Amino acid sequence: MIEYLVFAAVFGLLLLGVHRKVIARIQTRPGPPVWQEILHALKFSFKSTWVPKTASGALYVAVVLIGIGIWSAALFVVLAGESILILFAIYMLHKVVEHGYGLSSGSPYGKFGGVRSVISAASEIPLFVTIAAIHLFTGSLILRDITAYQGIHGPLLLIAPPVAIAMYIVVLSKMPYGPFSIVESKELVSGYKTEHFGVWRAGLAVTDGLKTFVLLYAFVAIFIGAVPFWAALVIMTAVLISLSFVCAITPMLSPFDSVTIQGLITGLMLVYVVCLWWVMP
Repeated sequence: MIEYLVFAAVFGLLLLGVHRKVIARIQTRPGPPVWQEILHALKFSFKSTWVPKTASGALYVAVVLIGIGIWSAALFVVLAGESILILFAIYMLHKVVEHGYGLSSGSPYGKFGGVRSVISAASEIPLFVTIAAIHLFTGSLILRDITAYQGIHGPLLLIAPPVAIAMYIVVLSKMPYGPFSIVESKELVSGYKTEHFGVWRAGLAVTDGLKTFVLLYAFVAIFIGAVPFWAALVIMTAVLISLSFVCAITPMLSPFDSVTIQGLITGLMLVYVVCLWWVMP
């Protein structure tokens, strides 16, 4: 399990490096090397580390450890093929952790980032409808049952493309430099991460790497099905590049617009699920 955790964190950070590179190239900038996020994590690991005077010491440290812990648990859920309900619950719990990052430091930038993390909870709403649609098709929320269904009937990506699109937008909302990245907009410096530095910032980098790997791997498993591990990594990279393209050409939305669009997506998905429930035997 430790080997999987290390690999997932490193590969996730590499994907985030590819993400930055693709965005830069689309915007006609050279961009950093693809391993830049890995270098950042290593660099912060050896930087001076302490707790700011304005911070709540216990919470300031605990939220970093909790962030690593919940995404390590999410990785285990995905690899073991357990319930996607648990996976999505962990995804939503991360929103509480983001709020803790911002409030724990005492920095006004961090506090605004934490508050915006609550506002951006609208990005989680489509998850509920996505779960309902997946259950209507497969009759289960267990990941191994979902992949088994796809082995017989084909990928859910082709059977229920609106559901895949909704999940795609949920993953997009967690990508940095994207249209829904309101917790890290420029007026907030680094948002909820502003006052975490040294080894604590390295811990946040590990969390981001794990989160990116888990979300992309889960997307592949849920909507494409069981594929060899190397093929899953290739597909994850392709999905990430498509996300990077969207981020590169789309401006960051205001908090109000972000919530409005996510609410609209949820409404459309509700109509889709009701129609499915009506016509399916």
